[in-house]
Amino acid sequence: MAIEDPEISRLNKIASQVRRDIVRMVHGAGSGHPGGSLGCADLMVALYFKILRYKLPFNKTGQGEDMFFLSNGHISPVWYSVLARAGFFDVKELATFRKINSRLQGHPATHEGLEGIRIASGSLGQGLSVAIGAAQAKKLNQDNHLVYVLMGDGEQQEGQIWEAAMYAAHHEVDNLIGIIDVNGQQIDGPVEQVMSLKDLGAKWRAFGWRVLEMRGNDMEEVVKSLIHARGLTSRQQPVVILMHTTMGYGVDFMMNSHKWHGTAPNDEQLARALAQLEETLGDY
Repeated sequence: MAIEDPEISRLNKIASQVRRDIVRMVHGAGSGHPGGSLGCADLMVALYFKILRYKLPFNKTGQGEDMFFLSNGHISPVWYSVLARAGFFDVKELATFRKINSRLQGHPATHEGLEGIRIASGSLGQGLSVAIGAAQAKKLNQDNHLVYVLMGDGEQQEGQIWEAAMYAAHHEVDNLIGIIDVNGQQIDGPVEQVMSLKDLGAKWRAFGWRVLEMRGNDMEEVVKSLIHARGLTSRQQPVVILMHTTMGYGVDFMMNSHKWHGTAPNDEQLARALAQLEETLGDY
């Protein structure tokens, strides 16, 4: 019988609590995007509790630390939960998600000064361009830290993604790690039916990027892959990871369905979801 790595066990417990936060936040607001948030919980926990080199209190400029940008901003519930659980702001603030005058808007925004957020996002296709600019600024400032950006697979249908991809490879932006949530679902249905991406890895290789793949709902593989990607930086090529996840992961009736891209659970569905997710850090 295999002995579970205590570090991976710790991260999995945090991810379980984050998933509880996600379904409670979206239920409380009566709106939001639980599907992609649940699928990306393992990645976000691995980043903020293991991989990213950052400092608190939050420094908006990001100088002297790793930076993360969320391009597919509709999965804000997972980001807000992870930021709060990592100490950027009070966990109790999660209860204000999508409420009037809340800093936790449906898509991340900057005008209220929420710690951890550097750009407004959610207008799909733009995050990669911002991340490239931040990565180039680090090079100019002789800052050897890295920039990470998360995108969606449906988002790959945006033309700006490919302009930015071509630019980054041409300019050898090799302190950048892109991550694509490949869950095969977008708001209008399966990605394959809306607009097939065909061989996504081949596309990114053709644009000059180093391409990795990982299972995004296996915490041990996520951590190992992120460490591997970090080791491939500073080699004249940007790196992208195709992260294969299941939309709605952790909640059986939400899994593999685009219907949970942007639908809030009702009271009965919330109870069913919470029964499947262990409370490990205490609910807000």
